[in-house]
Amino acid sequence: MADFYVSWDDYHRDIEKLAIQIYESGWEFNQIVCLAKGGLRIGDTLCRLFDVPLAILSTASYGGADGRTRGSITFSRDLSMTTPSLGSQVLIVDDLVDSGYSLKKSLAWLHHKYGFYIEDVRTAVLWYKAESIIKPDYHVVYLPDNPWIHQPFERYETMTPAELAASYQPQPEPA
Repeated sequence: MADFYVSWDDYHRDIEKLAIQIYESGWEFNQIVCLAKGGLRIGDTLCRLFDVPLAILSTASYGGADGRTRGSITFSRDLSMTTPSLGSQVLIVDDLVDSGYSLKKSLAWLHHKYGFYIEDVRTAVLWYKAESIIKPDYHVVYLPDNPWIHQPFERYETMTPAELAASYQPQPEPA
C-alpha cells in the first residue's frame, strides 16, 4: 500500500468538496461537532459556511514515536461549545475514518452524553478507508487500499518552536 500525500491546496479543496456534497444533499443541520484534532479545521470551515454553531469533542487514539500506533480511544469529559445546549440535527466531522473505531465510539459517546437533545446525526469526513467498520454519510475520497495519509500540517508534530523560528531567519534589508 502506497502512502497518500495531501498538499494544503488539496486539503482545502477537499473541505470545499465536502461542503458542497453536504449542501447538495439538502439535509439541514443546526449543529456541528468536530472530533479534535483531525476535524478542527474542517469543522471551523463548515460552521462558517453553513452558519451553525460548532462544538468540539477532543479525542485521542493514536500515539507512539511516529504517531501511527492505534490505542484505546480517550474522550474529553464534555463538549466545548458556546451554546447553552446541543442542536438536534448534528453533523459530526473528522478528517478521516480509518478503522471506524473512533467514529463509532464517538457516536456512542455523543448519544450517551447528549442523546436527549439529538433527533438526527450524520457523519462527514474527507477520507474514507475501505477497512472502516462504519461508512460515513458524506466523504470526499474513498481509499480502497488503506494507505497512511500524510496531511500538510504533520510537519508540526516533529518540529519545535525553536526549529520553526530558525527556518524564518530575517533577511538583510537592502541598502
